[in-house]
Amino acid sequence: MANETSQPGLAGLAARYLNQQLHAEALGLGRHDSASEVELFEAGPVQAIDPRPAWQGANVVLPFFAAAAPVRVPACWGQLVAAQEPAVALAFCAGNYPQLMRDWHLLLHHDKLADLCPQPAAPLSIDLEEWIKPMRAAAAFPDVILALGCLRLARQFESAGDLLKTVKVPAPWRGAWANEAAAIDWHQGKHGDALAAWNKQEASVPVLFNRGMSSLFLGKKKQAEDAFLQANSRLPESSSWYHLGQLYLTFARL
Repeated sequence: MANETSQPGLAGLAARYLNQQLHAEALGLGRHDSASEVELFEAGPVQAIDPRPAWQGANVVLPFFAAAAPVRVPACWGQLVAAQEPAVALAFCAGNYPQLMRDWHLLLHHDKLADLCPQPAAPLSIDLEEWIKPMRAAAAFPDVILALGCLRLARQFESAGDLLKTVKVPAPWRGAWANEAAAIDWHQGKHGDALAAWNKQEASVPVLFNRGMSSLFLGKKKQAEDAFLQANSRLPESSSWYHLGQLYLTFARL
């Protein structure tokens, strides 16, 4: 399992802050003014993301399924990261990285979390084919899983679907492949299908995380809490995915 060494970041700080506030409210000590209290806020509407830690986060999912050698970074990775809009309902899968959650305030101000689920959008005009072509030809794993994740990030769902159908998947990677297929459904707006698929898959850490995430945003908070308790207990606290899971767990308990 990867030992991702990173600072908690916004998601981790937000989870801690919200837990402190909930505890204070339970004790009748909640504050209703901010004159002497430091509150979390973002200095701008969108914070720039460093492509290097983003790539580390995008690879974390792989060792939960099988031994994974490093995958060559695509030349367009920086461009792909820069083109991403902030995400809220984020699947734990190849290509995704927790820093995509850049506006947790959206969670606070939406009574209906389903409104924050990913919706279909136009594909990005980023050429991934030259990077993917040799992986496709050799059916190289886990490289082709990252290729699938990058196609999803680029919203090139037609190409992702073609890759899903044409690559022969070795047994050790079938769980990861199924997780990616469900993530593609989730991020192109097929939310119910994605949750149903994750519920049928073997309960790996990424799958448990994704059951929790999708249940949370589809209004199934008890199922979300149960799944996150299991997933987070098996994620290292040094991982930014752990801190994102803690943030989601906090909202599942609200």
